[in-house]
Amino acid sequence: MAFKQEQTEQYWMEAFQNGDEKALAHFFKLHSKSLAYFTNRMVSDQAEADDIVSACFLKLWQKHENFKTAENIKAFLYISCRNACLDYLASLKVRTVAQEKYITHFETGEDTILYDVIQTEVLDLVNKEIEELPDKMKVIFKMLYIDGKSTSEIAEELGLSIQTVRNQKTKAIAVIKNSLLKKGVSSVLQLAFLLFIDK
Repeated sequence: MAFKQEQTEQYWMEAFQNGDEKALAHFFKLHSKSLAYFTNRMVSDQAEADDIVSACFLKLWQKHENFKTAENIKAFLYISCRNACLDYLASLKVRTVAQEKYITHFETGEDTILYDVIQTEVLDLVNKEIEELPDKMKVIFKMLYIDGKSTSEIAEELGLSIQTVRNQKTKAIAVIKNSLLKKGVSSVLQLAFLLFIDK
């Protein structure tokens, strides 16, 4: 019987340790978008962020035989990206306010990286749930939370009433919350989702 698309973690780990490039592609697909978001939050430069993520996956592949679990891979990628971002920020002669903020936070503690990892995890989950929403609801939710548009801007752009936009927003949040609950998402990530939509 052919393997299903979602292989077991053990299957992918064995393939990865054995140098199977399909396994590398699997983990790249699994983590690259989240890492790009996470990295860009620190360096405020999407092209640089993408380069850092690519370089960290290369480092990961060079050590493929050393990893025992998928969590080891994930941790390695986040730590490698964080360190590469700090090296990049330290090399800049002139930094933006956002870049200075990350340098300061990392010099004083690890709270910022924990927050960003949690937020990245939440965005990953939410993005998957958004794609399952009905079309109109999906469009409105993306405009609100991905594009950062206001309720009135969306209403005008889509030719809808403000109340309709609010109703669709409320329904979308309820659908996503229920879906996260049914999938057994941890209470920490559920709380982070609520903080994300309340920003």
